Amino acid sequence: MPKTEAELFAFLSGLGIEVSTRHHPPLFTVADSQALRGEIAGGHTKNLFLKDKKDNFFLVSVDEEAVVDLKQIHHLIGAAGRVSFGRPEMLMELLGVAPGAVTVFGLINDTERRVKVVLDEELMSHAVVNAHPLTNEATTSIAAADLVKFVEATGHDAVILKVSA
Repeated sequence: MPKTEAELFAFLSGLGIEVSTRHHPPLFTVADSQALRGEIAGGHTKNLFLKDKKDNFFLVSVDEEAVVDLKQIHHLIGAAGRVSFGRPEMLMELLGVAPGAVTVFGLINDTERRVKVVLDEELMSHAVVNAHPLTNEATTSIAAADLVKFVEATGHDAVILKVSA
């Protein structure tokens, strides 16, 4: 079973990571979430769940305004050829979230470490990064350095690359 929001917060607390969370109506797109701007400071994420032709999976987290060239990103992230979006079933299996709630916090559910995470350099330039806490009915604010600490605590490498145009 995927971890719950409460289990995520307990994990973060156990790492000594402080976060703040704001609950809101479900947000399914970046456009939906932009309605909250001004209320939640920091960088806001857009997350791409991708797979290559060898069924390697990638979670690419960029700033919500970022432009990503999906025809070229495979060169940057180490994919075996061009990438496509991963199927919703694999998203749930690997990260424990549904489309519309894709989040770097989903790495807590990837206990077999099948997903390679890539954090965009521009996103990580913000002091605070905002992401869904396994549900699109809330936004959690976390210090960028603490986000890296979280990723590493899940057993993943926190790869920071410039992937946005």
